[in-house]
Amino acid sequence: MSSPAELKFTKTHEWVMVDGETATVGISDHAQSELGDITYLELPDPGTEIVAGDPLGIIESVKAATDIYAPVSGEVLERNETAVDSPEIVNSSPYADAWLLKVKLTDLSQIEGLLDAGAYDSFLEDEGK
Repeated sequence: MSSPAELKFTKTHEWVMVDGETATVGISDHAQSELGDITYLELPDPGTEIVAGDPLGIIESVKAATDIYAPVSGEVLERNETAVDSPEIVNSSPYADAWLLKVKLTDLSQIEGLLDAGAYDSFLEDEGK
């Protein structure tokens, strides 16, 4: 599956969609596929400051528990309560219904350091995934 062209990605498999100063954050289709059936999400409350590269939450599946890393820095504006309450939607809709957070960006230039869809797909191929 090709990654959506309108999104930016991290090498830790988070995605970002930017609209002005707001970034919507989620995990990639590759990440949900590797994790298997998602059973739990722990995400920060609105008002929380997150820092690019730092853990922002936890995602658990039947296979593993792992950190979700902040792809950008900013203030959490909204958390997807539907995904928290029904984490299995991350498996069925990682790019639409299962966004995780909306963040007010503090440094728009951080977006330039993220991978575009083509570079992310190449990264996955290079990793043998």
